[in-house]
Amino acid sequence: MPLPKLLATRKGRIAAFFLMYLTEGLPVGFAMTAVATQLRRTGAGPAEIGGFLALALLPWAFKWLYGPFVDLIASPRLGPRRGWILGAQALMVLTLLPLAVLTPSAQFGPFLVLLFLHNLSGAVQDVAVDALAVTTLHEDERAFASGMMFGGQSLGVLLGGGGTLLLVGQIGLAGAVGIMALVILAVMTGVVLPMRELVPEATAVVRGWRAVAGEVAGFLRQALQALFGSRLAWAGLLFAVLPISAMALARGLQSNLAVDLGLSNEQIGGLASASQAATAITCILGGWLSDRLPLRRALATYMVLLSLPGLALMLALQRQGWAPGQVAPPDLVTAFMAAVLAYNALFGFIYGARVAVFIGITRPEVAATQFAAYMAFTNLSITYSLLWQGHAVQQFGYAATLGWDALVGLAGLLVLPFLKARR
Repeated sequence: MPLPKLLATRKGRIAAFFLMYLTEGLPVGFAMTAVATQLRRTGAGPAEIGGFLALALLPWAFKWLYGPFVDLIASPRLGPRRGWILGAQALMVLTLLPLAVLTPSAQFGPFLVLLFLHNLSGAVQDVAVDALAVTTLHEDERAFASGMMFGGQSLGVLLGGGGTLLLVGQIGLAGAVGIMALVILAVMTGVVLPMRELVPEATAVVRGWRAVAGEVAGFLRQALQALFGSRLAWAGLLFAVLPISAMALARGLQSNLAVDLGLSNEQIGGLASASQAATAITCILGGWLSDRLPLRRALATYMVLLSLPGLALMLALQRQGWAPGQVAPPDLVTAFMAAVLAYNALFGFIYGARVAVFIGITRPEVAATQFAAYMAFTNLSITYSLLWQGHAVQQFGYAATLGWDALVGLAGLLVLPFLKARR
């Protein structure tokens, strides 16, 4: 049933952003879990899979390039942000459907191109949704709404990743991809299409490429001043580009290790689903807590705690002396599953607090673009983490990579004291 007045109430706004963020999580989960698992089963190595994922997810690292265009090129009829969201979701469906008839290993190139375009559409939608949030959410609901948004994204990752793997065994890849497309269409037609966005009187369509270039250049100058014009700005940028914390148990290494340990698609899908469900819950709880605790101190605590599951798994791997190609002892499989669940339960707390930190240091006059830049550099940290971890596993093994990941993930603690919110 259409809900045309979602943005008019607090509950409606939070529900709308939750559902829009859910669709953003689908392509990430599909690539990181479903496709990565299928590639590993067909013999692709960790470095090859890491490179594939880095390229497929690369559009998320360049959201800062899309921000000025989303801010400046608007349709008064469709709405400044709503028009972009509708277009992006339509392209997500159009690029997703051909994937249903392709095999990742057999049609590697076309599959990668389509998955890249699918994620590009998702990244543009993300920028537009964030811009809509900046202009729509009330000040007293931003932290909780941020937690709900990333909770929705986690649910999308669950459906696109573990959910897809569970469905592949029942209805095949084509059926699973078709269901993902239906979810996006449902949000598009049931939430975004009937949604009514407040259109400022000054909003107009920018006509002509020269006019577009001039507007973008002027806006970029203002945005670059916000990103590079002070010590706080540099600290925010550095914090964004550093790893969120330990990353290996959330990304490609986890999928590779699950296959090497002998887990079935159903086991991997069930683990991914349980993990993302835990993340979704703790995203919401983390957003609620971020309004009630000293923010930077809480975030530092979450970052330290998040390094512990990977270190525990590192010790278990060293104690068992296991290597890929060997039959994994049941105790090691149990340790792996426990570490992944614990990691993802802790992971959700970081997002609500981290987003609240970035909101606090963002200048209102360039809020959408500056915030998109912080999120883009966060995604860049995911991309380079995938690359170095894939190569590290092949060169040094899983245990050593988990140890280095935990150490590198704590680098952000050195920057956190400088991220004092603007008054």
